[in-house]
Amino acid sequence: RNMSSAGPEGRKKMRECEGLIDSLVYYIQGAIADHEPNDKATENCVCILHNLSYQLEMELPESYAQSIYMQRRNISNNDKTPGCFGTRSRKVKEKQQDTPLPEEKSNPKGVESLWHSTLIRIYLSLIAKSTRNYTQEASLGALQNLTAGTGPMPFAVARTVVQKANGLPSIRAMLHVSHPAVKKTAVSLLRNLSRNTSLQNDIAREVLPDLVSVLPERVPGCDVASETAASVCYTLFNLTQSSSHNARLLLSTHGLPKVIAISINDSNMFSKASRAASVLLYSLWSHTDLHSAYKK
Repeated sequence: RNMSSAGPEGRKKMRECEGLIDSLVYYIQGAIADHEPNDKATENCVCILHNLSYQLEMELPESYAQSIYMQRRNISNNDKTPGCFGTRSRKVKEKQQDTPLPEEKSNPKGVESLWHSTLIRIYLSLIAKSTRNYTQEASLGALQNLTAGTGPMPFAVARTVVQKANGLPSIRAMLHVSHPAVKKTAVSLLRNLSRNTSLQNDIAREVLPDLVSVLPERVPGCDVASETAASVCYTLFNLTQSSSHNARLLLSTHGLPKVIAISINDSNMFSKASRAASVLLYSLWSHTDLHSAYKK
């Protein structure tokens, strides 16, 4: 577990170690099957996988990159296809949201397991069944890592989490735990998921009221709480930016007074939460059909 956080070279060596990832996944599967999701070894295994999934898209060998983009190239010869992961082009990003991964292998090996739907479902199962905060946080964090990039993999993982594995109820429950790091990681994961335009209505319907409920009544004092509030605001920004319906939902769940209160911060003008709340307010005002409701 310590070695897996030693940096990119350490992650590379461990990902390439034959049988290591497979053994970790096998152990966790056994723990879940035996109804023992809370033992220390399971926590360690999940934390290792969490670390090995960090910057995975960027650090994957070129052979995997070519494999994942092959299907994209076949869709249209006229499209300009990126040659590496991590592109920031908006057009490419929008296209990649509709780009499926190649058909999953039924028996993934090694690094392939890190983004396979089997492991995604394992993380969601641990989030739902484990009561160990570190295990919950690591499971959420692994999914956060896998959905953090802009290539086809993060969007495919996001679709699996939201639509194929029905993961939103388990993630939503983590918004209401008392452990601040678990809550923060759950919100960060939702922020990543909410970048996928095809999933925004599903996410809004399932968790927007919960996101509003965890917003503080005023600017939070500590850093973790401030970062969490900022992530909530940016998630709400993603969900409402292009949807007047979702903006109205935020209004009906009494989110506007909270956002306004957070945006007004006399103690620290550059608070992350205050800045995020201000960005959200500016975006909400773009829905002109809601102006009278806002004013009321």
